[in-house]
Amino acid sequence: MNANTVKSMIIGHAIGDALGVPVEFTSRDGLERHPVKSMMGYGTYSVPAGAWSDDTSMTLCLLESLGRLGKVDYNDVMQNFLKWMRNSEFTPTDQIFDIGITTSEALLNFENGISPLSCGGEDEHSNGNGSLMRIAPIALYLYAKSGNGLMEDDLKVTHNLSKLTHAHPRSQMGCGIYVFVAVEILAGKKLNEAIKAGVEKAHKFYNSQSEFAIELDIYGRIWDIDKFAKLKDYDIESTGYVVYSLEAALWCLLTTDDYAECVLKAVNLGGDTDTIGAIAGGLAGLYYGIDNIPEDWRKTLIRYEVIEKMCETFAEKIITP
Repeated sequence: MNANTVKSMIIGHAIGDALGVPVEFTSRDGLERHPVKSMMGYGTYSVPAGAWSDDTSMTLCLLESLGRLGKVDYNDVMQNFLKWMRNSEFTPTDQIFDIGITTSEALLNFENGISPLSCGGEDEHSNGNGSLMRIAPIALYLYAKSGNGLMEDDLKVTHNLSKLTHAHPRSQMGCGIYVFVAVEILAGKKLNEAIKAGVEKAHKFYNSQSEFAIELDIYGRIWDIDKFAKLKDYDIESTGYVVYSLEAALWCLLTTDDYAECVLKAVNLGGDTDTIGAIAGGLAGLYYGIDNIPEDWRKTLIRYEVIEKMCETFAEKIITP
């Protein structure tokens, strides 16, 4: 694991996001007729090609905090989120053009003096993909600390980062499953083996935790990865619901053979295109490496050098020691 590893994941995430931004909310039928094939501009939010959304902005908020402090500080992460929401920091074009309701409500709670871990929505309706979409940096941090032998405390940190905005066990669990898979990729396993191992470890862990065990059936389709990988696109939902977003990202990883194919498949599912592109793109970038990400996409990504520098700072602080 080195700075390139960090860049592969974070830039892979940002490019998947940017590919999806112009077509967010477009139907699958519409994208079958006019599929995304490369970076495009304008569309849904009228932003230039290479612009990324809240998915990457909030990911960078976490990455920057970890890279600056060398530890997890929930208050500091929330302060970064506020800088993004209020001052348009951590954005590609100095403007916010997409923020989820559950996230904005949590940040207003924090502004009003509520402690970070009590800000997130706890009801069943607070299970959008708004914490899953930004969780990638903690996988890198935890792997540097614990390898792929995640301990209960590591999962608690992951869950707490979700709880900043999305506190329902289902959202926490989605983040945990993602992290389990990511650290298996970091451990050097083949992609399908990494996903299978990560999912199996996640199932074992969550089955031992009563708070989460009742949610196991909600994620039921992924527990049998071999069967899940054989599903057809019409079996896959691509909405902003955390379970469907995670399923869609994992399915795209399991049914493609390189970075570009994976993120284009994710985006062309339609619906919540930027977030599913980002979730799939982070894991695909991590596995295939930054050199496998098309160079013209990297050149088009707005503020590429800023993201690259954040990745280097994180690597120096977290990996080098």
